Amino acid sequence: MSLTLDIGATGMLAQQLNVDVISNNIANMTTTGYKKQRAEFQDLLYQTKIRPGSTSSDSGTTVPAGIQLGLGVRAGSVYRVSEQGALSVTGNEFDLAIVGEGYFQVSLPSGEDAYTRDGSFQMNENGELVTSEGYPLTSGITIPSDAIDVTINNSGEVLVKIEGQVNLSNVGQIQTALFQNVAGLEALGDNLFLETEASGAATAGNPNSVGFGRIEQGALESSNVNVVQEITSLIQAQRAYEMNSKVIQTGDEMMSTVNQLR
Repeated sequence: MSLTLDIGATGMLAQQLNVDVISNNIANMTTTGYKKQRAEFQDLLYQTKIRPGSTSSDSGTTVPAGIQLGLGVRAGSVYRVSEQGALSVTGNEFDLAIVGEGYFQVSLPSGEDAYTRDGSFQMNENGELVTSEGYPLTSGITIPSDAIDVTINNSGEVLVKIEGQVNLSNVGQIQTALFQNVAGLEALGDNLFLETEASGAATAGNPNSVGFGRIEQGALESSNVNVVQEITSLIQAQRAYEMNSKVIQTGDEMMSTVNQLR
């Protein structure tokens, strides 16, 4: 009978994790470049009472199904869904969106490279393109103080118009990075990720080249969270949590009945 209580408890813990993941998705539904997460679950080990295929008589007959009792559920992983988010046109010359594969590369104060889909860059006091936290692009893009217009094309070339000059000047090349397994990136917060052994090493290249997404200036990538789907999943998780609590309640009542036997 104790198995019932344990199994119900694992179900409640699993659905609590599921609700945590869903609530984080909903909280970040307006976060630029956010990629929704999805909890995946696995059944636990089984207690084998009668093994399938075991011999059931001297004449060689075998048990077709046997008896295997499951011990509950556990979280297998929390997977990040990397599908493209919708583009939101802002008109800001330093707002950049990646359409397709790739991550912007930024340099952290520690010297490490971090990666992000959030292209809401700004210009600091030195003319460098930086994130909202002040982290510069690894490509080291600096806008001249006398620039009167900035154009960033689909290939990541940064072209500026200098007052008094006819031709545009190329002041740098923004590169993006690809990973073999983007789900393996380590989330830092602030829309930043770190490379891990699971993600594989970053492969840098120019946007709009083979395998790399293009850059759109004056736009940002919205979160890929679908609110309707998340609310539906939230309701399902709530119902599953309630059912598992009911399992525990039922198991407790059955044990109470046994204890009351004289």
